[in-house]
Amino acid sequence: MILMQLNGLSKSFGAEEILSNIKLEIKDNDRIAIVGRNGAGKSTLLKIMADELTYDGGELFKPKDLTIGYLSQHMSLESGKTIWDEMLEVFEHLIVKEQELRSLEQKMANAADLSGEHYEKLLRDYDQLQQAFQRDGGYTYESDIKAVLTGLNFQDYSYETPIIELSGGQKTRLALGKLLLAKPALLILDEPTNHLDIDTLSWLENYLTSYPGAVVIVSHDRYFLDKTVSIVYEISRHKTKKYHGTYSKFLDQKALDYEQELKEFEKQQTEIKKMEDFIQRNIVRASTTKRAQSRRKQLAKMDRLDKPLGDESSASFSFQINRRSGNDVLKLDSLSFSYEDETENLFSNVRLHVNRGERIALVGPNGVGKTTLLKLILGGIKPASGTIQHGTNVQIGYYDQEQANLSSSKTVLLELWDEYPSINEKDIRTVLGNFLFSGDDVLKQVHSLSGGEKARLALAKLMMQKANLLILDEPTNHLDIDSKEVLEAALIDFPGTIIFVSHDRYFINKITDQVAEIQRDGLTVYLGDYDYYQEKKEEEAELERLQQSEEVIQNNDQRKRNFKEEKQLQSEKRRKQRLITELEEKIDMLELELAALEEKMTEPEVYQDHEKALELTKQSADLKQELEQLMEEWTALQEDEK
Repeated sequence: MILMQLNGLSKSFGAEEILSNIKLEIKDNDRIAIVGRNGAGKSTLLKIMADELTYDGGELFKPKDLTIGYLSQHMSLESGKTIWDEMLEVFEHLIVKEQELRSLEQKMANAADLSGEHYEKLLRDYDQLQQAFQRDGGYTYESDIKAVLTGLNFQDYSYETPIIELSGGQKTRLALGKLLLAKPALLILDEPTNHLDIDTLSWLENYLTSYPGAVVIVSHDRYFLDKTVSIVYEISRHKTKKYHGTYSKFLDQKALDYEQELKEFEKQQTEIKKMEDFIQRNIVRASTTKRAQSRRKQLAKMDRLDKPLGDESSASFSFQINRRSGNDVLKLDSLSFSYEDETENLFSNVRLHVNRGERIALVGPNGVGKTTLLKLILGGIKPASGTIQHGTNVQIGYYDQEQANLSSSKTVLLELWDEYPSINEKDIRTVLGNFLFSGDDVLKQVHSLSGGEKARLALAKLMMQKANLLILDEPTNHLDIDSKEVLEAALIDFPGTIIFVSHDRYFINKITDQVAEIQRDGLTVYLGDYDYYQEKKEEEAELERLQQSEEVIQNNDQRKRNFKEEKQLQSEKRRKQRLITELEEKIDMLELELAALEEKMTEPEVYQDHEKALELTKQSADLKQELEQLMEEWTALQEDEK
């Protein structure tokens, strides 16, 4: 079923055309990526699809009952409610049904007052409502909320936490969670990977893979796109082109298409040139004029191909160094850090030895202290304990994800020129041109720049430093995919050392040769790229599961042994108890028999009869001996019971 269709859609802002002749189709369960440069119109297109923005021309078709969920880039959940109550809002219709079920149950409890017909109707109504309640997830919605909150890294938060106390990133994650729980037929996500750590990204990938509706995504996270989408629409020069497959397959197919289109164009141009030459040579000759005229008509009717357009202009830069550092670049030993108002360390026992030329990706969950560790290395803050040693001739260049080193009041030109006043303006403009600031762009105020433009300007300043140790905090944030690829190429060729924090797994794979995972109690280094790190983490998790399984098996075996031993003990205890009871019965019987015998021996006819008295005395002695033996056995059994 087609959920939405766009035919010839166009949109302009004033005189600036953003989208032109956009064609796009969304079917049930489609997984679609919309890709393109920053400023290509991706977010504008999503807003039009979500009814957040009108369009100028073309047609947009969708069913009237289509449910749409839209997450914008800067969406933040503003609410006075708690985390739990806000998520519970999604299931208000189920809560109402649950109340109706309780009401019907109350009526059923008082059914004695109802006629048979009314009672039958009450049962039917209850059955229908219960089935609808179950079908809509009435018995699972609370566990669904907990699963989504855990997946989005809220497991350590009290669900009674007021949303107003959360950070902007946390509010964005909650907005995403609320959309996922609502399960609209069409889910439109604009940069959903912002504010997510790597574990949460992996969870979201798996969630979207099994999502019961269609999903349209704009994202610069290539790893995420490869995992989630099967259709790619590229917006380039205001138009869309559709590709089938993952993002990586889209890149391959795009390159093949360009080569094929260029060959066809060049082949046609060769044919046109031959025909034009023939016409030129033969149009005045009487013997060949008709043939020349025929070629002219054929040429006029030809459907001429446009020359395929290559990639739009990309930034172009490289990182050089002023001088080479020593082999030992950085040593961190037993490093710990805590904030003044915190009693516990943010992290502790961090050890790291960095050699010249290494590329180290620092990973870990949000809040574990990755950025803090970078600032400790820079010397901006002091550790609670431990030492930091910089090597010989180490010069540090720092890329701040907040871009705090940019002066908002300056122009782009002066932002760079004031740092390097000895360089002439032409060369400064050339550098800025390599970062896509051309013409009047260099006269823009820094505060008016987009996130991507600020990122490119910060990278331009970093390049000019020619540092031999680059400390990069989320350098791919705000960059479009083309700019990321240029940055990757520049860092791959960089002759110095790199330590960086990034959630972009594709970028990590391209750059790193080591992954350092920071935890609260230390740091673990994995010698390889991100995929290798993932494999090792999965191996460790599997080993832990096997160990836990082995422990469970051992515990089960021990429980079985304990159970068997307990059964044996209980059985032995019951056997001894039976013996004690039997002994007590025998003792009672013998004591009665002895008492009767002793009473008989007091009778005159017995004690006067010597032989009779002697026989009874012997019987009495035998009984006493037997009684004594039984009492010894009884005493021994009683001692065992204690």
